[in-house]
Amino acid sequence: MKDVKPEEMRNIVLLGHGNCGKTTLSEVLLYDAGAISRLGTVEEKNTVSDYDDDEHARGVSVNLSILPLEWRDKRVTLLDAPGYTDFVGEVKNGLRAADGAVMVVCAASGVEVGAELQWQFADETAMPRMVFINKMDRDNASFERTLEQLRTKFEAKFVPITLPIGAFTSFSGIVDLLSMKAYMGPEGTEAEIPAEMRDAAETARMEMMEFAAESDDELMLKYLDDEDLTHEEIIGALSQGAKNGSLVLVLAGSATKNIGARRLLDAIVDMMPSPTESSVRAIEGASGEEVALSADANGPLVVQVFKTLADPFVGKLTYFRVFSGTLTSDSRAYNVNQETEERLGQLFEVRGKEQTPVDAIKAGGIGAVAKLSETTTGDTLCDRGTPYQMPQIVYPEPLFSAAVFPKTKADLDKLGTGLARLVEEDPTLRVERNTETNESIISGMGDSHIQIAARRLAQKFGVEIITELPTIPYRETITKAAQIQGRHKKQTGGRGQFGDVWIRFEPLERGEGFEFDSEIFGGSVPRQYVPAVEKGLREVMSTGVIAGYPTVDFKAVIYDGSYHPVDSSEMAFKLAAHLAFRNGLPEAGPVLLEPVYNITVTVPEDSMGDILGDLNTRRARVQGMENVRGNGVVTAQVPLAEIQRYATDLRSMTQGRGYFTMQFSHYDIVPSHLVDSIAQQAQERLEKERE
Repeated sequence: MKDVKPEEMRNIVLLGHGNCGKTTLSEVLLYDAGAISRLGTVEEKNTVSDYDDDEHARGVSVNLSILPLEWRDKRVTLLDAPGYTDFVGEVKNGLRAADGAVMVVCAASGVEVGAELQWQFADETAMPRMVFINKMDRDNASFERTLEQLRTKFEAKFVPITLPIGAFTSFSGIVDLLSMKAYMGPEGTEAEIPAEMRDAAETARMEMMEFAAESDDELMLKYLDDEDLTHEEIIGALSQGAKNGSLVLVLAGSATKNIGARRLLDAIVDMMPSPTESSVRAIEGASGEEVALSADANGPLVVQVFKTLADPFVGKLTYFRVFSGTLTSDSRAYNVNQETEERLGQLFEVRGKEQTPVDAIKAGGIGAVAKLSETTTGDTLCDRGTPYQMPQIVYPEPLFSAAVFPKTKADLDKLGTGLARLVEEDPTLRVERNTETNESIISGMGDSHIQIAARRLAQKFGVEIITELPTIPYRETITKAAQIQGRHKKQTGGRGQFGDVWIRFEPLERGEGFEFDSEIFGGSVPRQYVPAVEKGLREVMSTGVIAGYPTVDFKAVIYDGSYHPVDSSEMAFKLAAHLAFRNGLPEAGPVLLEPVYNITVTVPEDSMGDILGDLNTRRARVQGMENVRGNGVVTAQVPLAEIQRYATDLRSMTQGRGYFTMQFSHYDIVPSHLVDSIAQQAQERLEKERE
């Protein structure tokens, strides 16, 4: 592709719920711009955007795809983001690399949950955006209904700049309100506006001009004086409003029929910001102050990695956006986050899975480089002398977890390295070792997310795993005080063992852990043996008396005991402490504790009854309910044991239209009628581990 200046670039992320037609639209845009000579389809698994085996198998986008094209001497780089909530990390990556967004909405399905979630993400960065109402050829498609939904769901001024001609089978073209011309069929043949649409088009144009005038004081005065606004003035005002976020322009069309795509490209070029018009801020390393960055090819080098991919042919492939300066092939750059220098090899421009070698990528450009050793997603590369650092990409908390077990001994040896590389590729995955349950836990955004991660682990890193629901990290505690003697005495010939302690066990507030104290006076237990008593208690408290889970939130006080001048030892007093714990805890009202999470569930209003009924079966404590822009929002506290598969269950209950967030709250007492079954499961697990 030809060399262009930053002001001639447009970096646009395509957002929208799954199956709204983003991938088909991106294919059509590439085709209309002449970047490809043949249209692929999702069904035939030959689109430029969806090239991964998982995408072919599932028929949905899984990865963020980079799709550059040229339109009217401008370089438009599309970033096609997945629509399903399992892959929101890719959306976050795309938003960081883009300067503007096009939200694709299905004219039949309307505004769905994926679109709402992604709109929130765009709000966080105040990203300029426009809306393309797609699938106007679908049964039950309605431009007016979808536009009304947009105005209900989102706090923004939506301004149509094109109107559809017909709908369903009669959808045949669009009216461009800027030129007041009709464009018919896939070729976009210019025509007069149909007579039956002229009144609607005139009304919509007047509304558009009012919005345009509102974004510019001089135009408003001219408009109020009943002076005609020129074509250039209208485009300029709409462009200004779209770029500063005060307006959201709306277009209509059908990607499958290739109607409206060219007008969308025109709108992107005319009304979306270039890198030079974007507000980008970084932290200046020496002062620690936040500074504004300009997309200047001759400025200080500031490059941020927004995606990492393990490519089976070239190794690790690092995708980046140049925010300032120029990055060249076969050069060196300083990684501020890792505080190390990276040697860069050949740079590439990327379109889907194709990689084209280039000598340099200037400010505003997006590219890739292979085999960086230390750099990961979110890191900033710069000149060592000017250490600017871009803000980290903030990812949502995981919603679904699975325990990971290697299939074979060979897999066990590679498991740790494989999981680490998987997380490097996808930062929305988390891997941790739960020391309480001795399980490796992988967490992500949903069941599909974890399944794809497991497949990639096998395909890319040669590690086969089995996934199961994780063991709930129950804990045990006491509810009342008790005092007990622990006496260990053993005589086997020669020197014996003797340790004798009296310990008082007291409950503590939830979350206070374990405390140990000594009230020994008069030397009934020599001072040198008291630490052995504490050590013995800390050893044995990891296996509680109810179901073998760790015991927490209690205080142990040694207040009396006795010793033998010859047979006493640290080991003897440790064993005496073990006996005191085993005998004393059952007298102190032991209870089982379970982790409880705060969850916020957002669903369409018509699903509220089903969600509340379901939460009640999960032992939830509903904290509040409210209606927010046509959605019902429920906040509740729910035991983890009841929501381990909630990401999957909620999607099933709402046909994919609901989503939730969860965050650990506290531990609470397990109802008594559930304790026996939990204890039995714990015993079975222990026996299985011993086999």
